[in-house]
Amino acid sequence: MKRILITGAAGQIGRALRSAWQHKYQLLLSDIVPLTANDANEEVMQADITDLAAVEKLMSGVDTVAHFGGQAVEGTWEQVLPPNIVGVYNILEAARRHGVQRVILASSNHAVGFYRRERDIDTDSIPRPDGLYGVSKAFCEAIGSMYADKHNLTVACLRIGTFRIPDRPDEERHLMTWLSHRDMVHLAERCIEAPDYHFAILYGISNNTRAKWHNDKVAHIGYQPQDNAEQYAEEILARGVNEDPLAKQFHGGFYVPMDFTGDASKVP
Repeated sequence: MKRILITGAAGQIGRALRSAWQHKYQLLLSDIVPLTANDANEEVMQADITDLAAVEKLMSGVDTVAHFGGQAVEGTWEQVLPPNIVGVYNILEAARRHGVQRVILASSNHAVGFYRRERDIDTDSIPRPDGLYGVSKAFCEAIGSMYADKHNLTVACLRIGTFRIPDRPDEERHLMTWLSHRDMVHLAERCIEAPDYHFAILYGISNNTRAKWHNDKVAHIGYQPQDNAEQYAEEILARGVNEDPLAKQFHGGFYVPMDFTGDASKVP
């Protein structure tokens, strides 16, 4: 069995991966909060990813890091900086020092949230973050690329869409952005198991009919999502809930109006 370190193992995605991988991989589960091992294939180790020495202790014998720890929502610079900037550096640097070959990094659709929604985007679309959280995810992609190029790590950055509990879309935007639990697990597994690749950005999105984010250029990873938000479209649209007019213009949705003081007409 491959030994997989899951950081942020107490979070929503971390729990989904843990449940799916209990008998597929040898798991090392880590979070800033305490965890309990529930299976012989699990080991737990509490750690703060802002502490490089603590992160280094996680890396022994690890084949792949699935890094889903950190600040998961918009916040102040003081909230975002330690876990999402310092933390991702610590993960990559500790992996390099201990010979870990692959790292999966949780980026976000908010790294590209200021693209206008009428425009389809792909994995070559450069970051246009919609807030400080998005900036931290753009940094994640940049430093991941650097570690792949300079230190020969295999790095995958996942621009995750809408991953929810319960496992279903709940509003009109989600019909484009939803990522089911099953597809999230499959995506992460492909990043672990795909034949040798160097650096990849992928959209964490299900096979949604209305999708405007495209993974065509990274088909070599082998991600083939099975679920489609469209099965919920009739129910969601029947509610007639109107999205914020500013949010509706951009891929980032409700993150765009947060602290917005600009002129949307000037955003190309």
